Amino acid sequence: MKKHTTTYLLTILFATALFSCQNRETLEVTATAYNSVEAQTKKGSPNIAAWGDKLKPGMKAIAVSRDLLHKYGLNHNAEVKIKGLPGTYRVLDKMNKRWEKRIDIYMGTDISKAREWGKQQVEISWIAGN
Repeated sequence: MKKHTTTYLLTILFATALFSCQNRETLEVTATAYNSVEAQTKKGSPNIAAWGDKLKPGMKAIAVSRDLLHKYGLNHNAEVKIKGLPGTYRVLDKMNKRWEKRIDIYMGTDISKAREWGKQQVEISWIAGN
């Protein structure tokens, strides 16, 4: 029994050390919100994101400006923490080329919730290279 406990504790310590060695990037960005409605997205397929992911209300997803993909190393499907909001969000969509240092938080079809969010400065963080 003691051997199994020691092995278990060593496994936890190794996993913790491995996770803490990963570089976590942090950046302040402008955050807006969007909905899967035709007035805000591509006509004919408001639930389909840039990489073909299907968005559904309740998902924790974000669209990111293309500079975050190219300059800052965020990738499709990366997990992003948004300071002040619970949980993690997945990068499932890209924004128009005109935007920089910006994210768009997916809010399903609740247009009033997106309008209430408005435009805010937030801090995001993610593990580099994921």
